[in-house]
Amino acid sequence: MAGYRKLGRTSSQRKALLRGQVTALIHNGKIVTTEARAKEVRKIAEGIIAKAVRERDNFDEVTVKAKVPRKDKDGKRVKEVVDGRRVTVYDEVDKTIKKDRPSRLHARREMLKVLYPVKEVPAENAGKKKNTKEVDLVAKLFDEIAPKYADRKGGYTRIVKIGQRKGDGALEVLLELV
Repeated sequence: MAGYRKLGRTSSQRKALLRGQVTALIHNGKIVTTEARAKEVRKIAEGIIAKAVRERDNFDEVTVKAKVPRKDKDGKRVKEVVDGRRVTVYDEVDKTIKKDRPSRLHARREMLKVLYPVKEVPAENAGKKKNTKEVDLVAKLFDEIAPKYADRKGGYTRIVKIGQRKGDGALEVLLELV
């Protein structure tokens, strides 16, 4: 007997389907799918969330000097002429960044193996490349989801049965983060 459901797909199709659904679950907080798929997605998502909970505070805060372009009141970069060329003026500022410790870095890379990159498009720019933002799901896991489940020992997702799908009668469920 297999340790997982095959979902009527080849291995590459199955892995892509599950990765897509796990990504959607973490990005949106809930998805509607069939019961068999939900049970497989739940296994993967719970593992990822457990890693995030385990490693949520495993970082060092480091202060670094960074060059930032000086901006005028309109938000445009200030330029000055040097040797006949216009050059942007930079200021040095101190920034505090989170530096992952080795185990957290490993957890981050393990999560990135599963999660697809997600782009968010504002409603007014639908269908255009301009102003699209890359969403960092791993940062969302560490900063938003993990603190919420810090005192919980597993059981991060819930499956709620909705009913049968109209087309083929498959049992549909709502898989959501608790």
